[in-house]
Amino acid sequence: MSDTLVIIPTLNEIENIKEIILAVFSDQKKFHILVVDDNSKDRTPETVEELIQEYPNRLFLEKRNGKKGLGSAYIHGFKWALKKDYDYIIEMDADFSHNPKDLIKLYNACKNEGAKLSIGSRYVNNNINVINWNIKRLLLSYFASKYVQFITRIPLYDTTAGFVCYHRSVLETINLDEIQFVGYAFQIEMKFKTWKHKFPIKEISVVFTDRTKGTSKMNGSIITEAVFGVIQLKLKGLS
Repeated sequence: MSDTLVIIPTLNEIENIKEIILAVFSDQKKFHILVVDDNSKDRTPETVEELIQEYPNRLFLEKRNGKKGLGSAYIHGFKWALKKDYDYIIEMDADFSHNPKDLIKLYNACKNEGAKLSIGSRYVNNNINVINWNIKRLLLSYFASKYVQFITRIPLYDTTAGFVCYHRSVLETINLDEIQFVGYAFQIEMKFKTWKHKFPIKEISVVFTDRTKGTSKMNGSIITEAVFGVIQLKLKGLS
């Protein structure tokens, strides 16, 4: 039994899913993986099921009906992980934008360095570590984090990062059924509530590389949710 579960949400990730699973399993630490699939039509879940035959005690699949959103997928995974008694739960994209070799950094920050939330940060000390983004998307992401900092006063460089590791105590403390956002703002809301509950947070510098296969799920509504959602978080405070 591993103490760490890596949650990978998927929606039509056939180009990447096998390679990302094998990359995670190549790490010296024996991570477990839960794929949460939102009704992919391109054989993503079938590919995972085939790999489960090779890794029956390390790879797991939860299939959901319809596209319910990134945040909803992670909350589904969080609840699953808590029931299975994992101590550390990591969020990770399927498209290699998050380097599997950095998983151990996030784990060590929580396991050995006192953090209850570790963040794979693209912007530590305002240094930008992003590859293959056009300038418009880069500026949007960077200044979105600055905007969140300004509105909420949260002392983090990369408030929108999606490559993070939680200690189970954080997820047990936050009321997951009351998480409001499902898109881009989900990442902000989770960090904000972790910070408001006074859990120690550590940012780890990583390099983010944009996907080379498959299609990005980013769209205008996700960004709009983030912009207005931050104001709601500030007004509501801790809940």
